[in-house]
Amino acid sequence: MDQSVNLIALLATGFGLALFFGYLANYFKIPTLVGYLFAGFFIGPFTPGYVGDQQLANQLAEIGVVLLMFGVGLHFSLNDLDRLKKTAIPTAILNIFIITTISTIISVNYWGYSVMGGLILGLCLSVSSTVVLVRALEKRDLVTTDIGKFSIGRLVVEDIIMILVLVFLPVIFQVFIRPQSETIEQSIIENLMPALLALLKIIIFIFLMLFLGRKILPKILKAIVKTESRELFTLAIVSAAVSISFFSAKFFEVSMALGAFFAGTILKETDYSKRAELDSLPLRDLFSVLFFVSIGMLFNPLIIIQYPYKVLIVAIIVVIIKLFVTSALCVLFKYPFKTALVIGCGLAQIGEFSFILASMGLQFKLISKNAYNLILVGAFISIALNPTLFKFSRPFLDWYERKRRYFY
Repeated sequence: MDQSVNLIALLATGFGLALFFGYLANYFKIPTLVGYLFAGFFIGPFTPGYVGDQQLANQLAEIGVVLLMFGVGLHFSLNDLDRLKKTAIPTAILNIFIITTISTIISVNYWGYSVMGGLILGLCLSVSSTVVLVRALEKRDLVTTDIGKFSIGRLVVEDIIMILVLVFLPVIFQVFIRPQSETIEQSIIENLMPALLALLKIIIFIFLMLFLGRKILPKILKAIVKTESRELFTLAIVSAAVSISFFSAKFFEVSMALGAFFAGTILKETDYSKRAELDSLPLRDLFSVLFFVSIGMLFNPLIIIQYPYKVLIVAIIVVIIKLFVTSALCVLFKYPFKTALVIGCGLAQIGEFSFILASMGLQFKLISKNAYNLILVGAFISIALNPTLFKFSRPFLDWYERKRRYFY
């Protein structure tokens, strides 16, 4: 196909099939995002007929993640982040440690993976998808509740941890896994400096957003509002989200999603947050659909036939064990059981950062193509099952409340 129409072809087929399968899913009382996943599968490389441009789909999906995280930031004040630091940070770290440890033990002892390969697999399975969680919270009007704020705070911590992993993984690979002809001391110095510089850039970015951004962005929006032009205001909002995200990734090596989130939190403190949320909502919905379509394009059903037990174990780790660990940690940090279970359901899936880390692991030959495909299939299955977890958690909670009243 002519390269000049790749974008139009992808949008036409992606949106068209998403509408069709989304309607079918809704008709049969199945969550619509499952329909979006199947839409992506049908234009992916593992089905006959038209194959969408995966790279282009990923870029469009990234815009969806950016706009979604910007919208999340509009609900989230910096004071919320500060208030959650005593719970979100330790639970995120413990959750990542436990799931990574379990995955590493299984993959090294029973699947023959290297220790580093097992660690990468575990890290990929331990973090959750921003888009899936936020869509679930929005559907249930939980974004602004304590459940929503804690879950989103957890995701922000996970994002920062994964950014650090992505920054230091090349250093670990160069120094400890593929040592150069120079001495180890020289290799460490040479390879550690870029990682430390990247870490410094992250700190500078956060400083600029918290201090300079709070002064500059509100003034720009105030000037735009004086024009009384709705399209200019919408353009300013989208420009702020996309531009800050792009420059945060380009110059500060911060993820685009995290950059958009901080932009939203700064805008939250202005008088224009509600209007910004309403104006950006249609674009957020459209591009988030493309996120699920892009995930569906990665799904290879052959791996389920070739390695059914591995796929089953990955699904159990992500959906069941992760739900249990997340909920247990929330209870440990004094959250009510009902709140803990809802948070556990929301985080029992994997997404964006898992793909990035898996791709880097594959590039450095730290994981096999088989492990990479397991991560992709694990994402597809966990995202498809996530709405069902919420659905079945309600009768379980009702049963729990009845039993608790009976015993106490």
